[in-house]
Amino acid sequence: MRRLPEVGGIITAEQVLQTAESIAAIQEPDGGVPWPEGHVDAWNHIECLMALTVAGLTEEARKGFDWLVRHQRPDGSWPRKLVRGEPVETAGESNHAAYIAVGVWHDLLITGDEDFARRMWPTVVRALDFVVGLQTRRGEILWLREPDGTPADYALLTGSSSIYQGLRCGALLAERLGDPQPDWEVAADRLGHVIAHHPEAFADKSRFAMDWYYPVLGGAVRGEAAHQRLDEGWATFVVPGLGVRCVSDQPWVTGAESCELVLALDAVGRREEALRVFADMQHLRHEDGSYWTGWQFVNRRHFPHERSGYTAAAVILAADALARATPASGLFRDAGGHLVRAVGECGCEIARA
Repeated sequence: MRRLPEVGGIITAEQVLQTAESIAAIQEPDGGVPWPEGHVDAWNHIECLMALTVAGLTEEARKGFDWLVRHQRPDGSWPRKLVRGEPVETAGESNHAAYIAVGVWHDLLITGDEDFARRMWPTVVRALDFVVGLQTRRGEILWLREPDGTPADYALLTGSSSIYQGLRCGALLAERLGDPQPDWEVAADRLGHVIAHHPEAFADKSRFAMDWYYPVLGGAVRGEAAHQRLDEGWATFVVPGLGVRCVSDQPWVTGAESCELVLALDAVGRREEALRVFADMQHLRHEDGSYWTGWQFVNRRHFPHERSGYTAAAVILAADALARATPASGLFRDAGGHLVRAVGECGCEIARA
């Protein structure tokens, strides 16, 4: 029987299961896991499926994967937002598409069900081919493509950092299934180089905490550069006793950002800090096991006044990483285990060298 995550003194195995059940409780009959306002997007949906899998709610997770198969479009993308199965924002985001590889690889690590991975493989291939089709000559990946085929004219650092992990997981999955995809590996190398060395390639979203820690979380930045990056943003985003600000200019901490920072810290060996942040954000826990999205600490009220599945999912994934409970608990630690080789056509000194 699989061991549930338990982080001593912070969260019990029973509480982790209760949190997973709070995600299952909001799952719609067709398998979608919506935001509190009612829409489903592929990235947050997949994160919730990963949390369900960690907790052993495999049937509910598989129902969610079936939702992804049904709603994927021929070009490999998903609509940005769907409400009750109907698209309401139709552009396809590159980071949404890439995360299916993370979700399927995560499922395989935990369940060992290679037959399921093979059934999902065509969905993964279409999705990552869509993603690679949005890569520029320099190496960054544009953040979306409109329904008429028009690509966005800029890239996002957080999205590209998540895509980097998606491409690496896709390559690992391809190797396991005997269908190598060298184009994905080259694309990941080029993208990793740009994330690590070319901040000018991305739109300036530096007020958001995600742009601070996501290059570390996704695995593109490791070693001393990762520690320096985390140190430089710490005072800006971390509020002792409460968690992590969503944006630098507002007195507002959020559970998802706090737990993603926990994962980034754990990934580079900063376990004590990870445990401290994880403990600090537990004030957002509701008695039913769900989690409030955030806390406005000047007004001293939950903001927005909602409890979100994706926040609960981030808590479970962070607990698993800290507890080393499942075979996928190292998913984010392992994301940085690749030597970036090719660097594309950016023309910088590193590339020329």
